[in-house]
Amino acid sequence: MPDSRPIGVFDSGIGGLTVVKALRELLPNEKIFYLGDTARVPYGSKSASTVERYSLEITEMLVGEGVKTIVVACNSASAVALPKLERILSVPVVGVILPGAKAAVAATRNRHVGVIGTRATIKSGAYETALSSLSSQVRVTARACPLLVPLIEEGWLNDELTDRVIVRYLEPLIREGIDTLVLGCTHYPLLSGAIEHALGPTTTLVDSARNCATAVQELLDRQQLRAPAGNSGSLEVALTDAPDNFMRVAREALQLDVGEVQLREVLHGAAKL
Repeated sequence: MPDSRPIGVFDSGIGGLTVVKALRELLPNEKIFYLGDTARVPYGSKSASTVERYSLEITEMLVGEGVKTIVVACNSASAVALPKLERILSVPVVGVILPGAKAAVAATRNRHVGVIGTRATIKSGAYETALSSLSSQVRVTARACPLLVPLIEEGWLNDELTDRVIVRYLEPLIREGIDTLVLGCTHYPLLSGAIEHALGPTTTLVDSARNCATAVQELLDRQQLRAPAGNSGSLEVALTDAPDNFMRVAREALQLDVGEVQLREVLHGAAKL
């Protein structure tokens, strides 16, 4: 039976909107409820236990919104919290790491894949685990890029300083001989043009956000959770703190109409709705 309940999506900030944009393009009939934990952004610099606790709190809020599935549109949360979320939540959960890893294995020609992400994602080794589970012949070179998320959240998407930071981070990966690079943070597709320029034409870029959206589509089809064909898709956005540059970046970089942003507050480890 068709299911008109919304898809719940969360991230620590604006990065998960890259997944929302891909979902809107792929599944235009679906309602989406996006929750950005802007009060505690970024997750990537936090400990694994803290990221897991934040993820449990945010998903509790999404379940309270009556969602039919939850998309963990955050690589840091996918890396450390996804197994527990899959065990305890009453709705199916999709992360961003396995879809990105599958796309990277399909794309690489010399079997050498690079991964960039937050410190929490890279420290977890989640991409190495996912890639090795798919192919024992793939070599992985991973690098944490902690400055990129703050630059993106600040809206410095077309900026000389951001370009220089990207080059500084990518030069060791290029020297190592990668032919495929996984954007292991959903913020990073907002810098895909600058990253492609720094890499050159011989390296394939894998956008984990787009591949995550495809995985969501497959899950909805598999579990018969797709919205009715005539359903009017919509997007609701809620944040845990004032949006600052959130609205501007969403409109200018992603061409997303997020409407009126709602505010949610998380207190003492429980959702206050």
